[in-house]
Amino acid sequence: MEKRKVKFSLVYRDMWQSSGKYLPRVDQLEKVAPAIIEMGCFARVETNGGGFEQINLLFGENPNTAVRQWTKPFREAGIQTHMLDRSLNGLRMSPVPADVRRLMYKVKKAQGTDITRPFCGLNDSRNILDSIKYAKEAGMIAQAALSLTYSKVHTVESYVQLADTLIKGGADEICLKDMAGIGRPMWLGKIVEGIKKLHPDIPLQYHSHAGPGFAMASILEVCRAGVEYVDVAMEPLSWGTGHVDVLAVQEMLKDAGFDVPEINMDAYMKVRSLTQSFIDDFLGYYIDGKNRYMNSLLIGPGLPGGMMGSLMADLQSNLENINKWKVKNNQPELTQDDLLVKLFNEVEYIWPMVGYPPLVTPYSQYVKNLAMMNVIQIEKGKERWSMIADNIWDMLMGKGGKLPGKLAPEIVKLAQENGKTEFSDNPQSLYPDALDKFRKEMNDNGWDFGPDDEELFELAMHPEQYRLYKSGAAKKAFEEDLAKKKNEGGGLIATKVNVADVAFAPTTLNVNVNGEVFKVTVSYGDETGKQSEANPVAIPIASGEEKKILSPLEGKFYLTKNTTEKPLQVGDKVEVGDLIGYIEAMKTMNTIRADKAGTVIKIEKSIGQDVEEDDVLVVIQ
Repeated sequence: MEKRKVKFSLVYRDMWQSSGKYLPRVDQLEKVAPAIIEMGCFARVETNGGGFEQINLLFGENPNTAVRQWTKPFREAGIQTHMLDRSLNGLRMSPVPADVRRLMYKVKKAQGTDITRPFCGLNDSRNILDSIKYAKEAGMIAQAALSLTYSKVHTVESYVQLADTLIKGGADEICLKDMAGIGRPMWLGKIVEGIKKLHPDIPLQYHSHAGPGFAMASILEVCRAGVEYVDVAMEPLSWGTGHVDVLAVQEMLKDAGFDVPEINMDAYMKVRSLTQSFIDDFLGYYIDGKNRYMNSLLIGPGLPGGMMGSLMADLQSNLENINKWKVKNNQPELTQDDLLVKLFNEVEYIWPMVGYPPLVTPYSQYVKNLAMMNVIQIEKGKERWSMIADNIWDMLMGKGGKLPGKLAPEIVKLAQENGKTEFSDNPQSLYPDALDKFRKEMNDNGWDFGPDDEELFELAMHPEQYRLYKSGAAKKAFEEDLAKKKNEGGGLIATKVNVADVAFAPTTLNVNVNGEVFKVTVSYGDETGKQSEANPVAIPIASGEEKKILSPLEGKFYLTKNTTEKPLQVGDKVEVGDLIGYIEAMKTMNTIRADKAGTVIKIEKSIGQDVEEDDVLVVIQ
């Protein structure tokens, strides 16, 4: 009997994203590509998607040049390249207009990306079907993804039905995206069997994370059930919060009787050495050592490996916040492990209450952030649900797609009290076409549209980051941050350097990219996204009692969350409940409303300024 073939795909982008904050520069990617090809075992390589292009922008690199140069050697070697996209959200955390989504696939195909893997964080087929249509129009292979998670509403039948819908809607392939690695092996095998029974000729690819510990058994089961491609990683970035190593997978499947490719070990060691050199160069400063460990505590909360880097950073900053309060109130401090367990328990508790959204970007961040806010409030003697960010409300109300489960009665009641209404139409209808606006900005600035309108696409997909890239502010801020990291040590590296010559600019803005916050120098805001800094100001006002509006949490202060909003100004009259501004904490914007009425006489904080709990934001009279 002929052995069944299983092919390997190297997730080189996701290897980095699941380990830390940054990805290699284009010169480093070009250096490692020939050695990856020389390994001789990869049918596919993941070359871009997700946060890849924002990272290029924040290095000060052109992301379109990076994608073209990175995909080129693989295509010449006959290796397919693939990318990850977020359907309605394109390559970012927030929804994208339909015309920008269409342009994305045309640009990516022209740049050399063969396959796109669209997923919806809610498994709403409407969002994925649009992506399938746009990708195929552009000539790409559409590999639709099932965002896998494990609960009473996420059944074998539901996933087989979703796959059937996507295949009938034009999907060329299906990816089983086990982003947290919590799919139970036998359960996963049944999903594969169900899909293959209906569509035996549709290729299936399995993507998992090693963290919880199921991955090797899961790979064996899905291959036995009919999967043709398996996503793998390699040292020094395999295992931990990342993915299984190709060496172990190859030996396991070979022993199980599958036809798997041989691996050139000299080339493997060359790729390993080059990857380590990138870590030693600078990337290790942004990799938390704890992300190199596996942790079966992740089975319960089901949080994905790709967000563990940001989670550990959030944990440390919030631990400091909680312990400041505890010291002030003569209570014993928490350890990081104490807080981690409390967070995991809270995620498990609230996940069913908020409708069981699959814990994948951006909804993994939203559920984790909501849980963290609840833990912080509870530890300070306050109530759950007292801080719910606007984008979390959008998720709860259906603005990104239909939730798999039902909201708990107390969440429904809370929504009513906050004037929130459910949205049930197609989410894309909320986000109208926008390319004409961005074309005007390109023309007004005299910017080159690039081949295949790729520069227009980059501005439209990542407007804030692209403007910072064009101004040079992003590159400067990154270099300053790296110099600071090297001076302080930390991460997987502890080298010290002298940063006496680094010039730190006084005006800063925090930009959210793929769930991570980057500090950049910028002016920000009018109709082109340029707004002068809001410094503390005061004007004489008729005498009266001064009243202070305080920050309810620690984070970054902003007067607006986008350029469509009018910022609060001195002299404005505010009523109880009026919008004051926002505090960005854990990559979400938390609305701050007035708890007093009066006339604004002073705005105490600048845009992007750090604030602590109980800091004065605005003074009214």
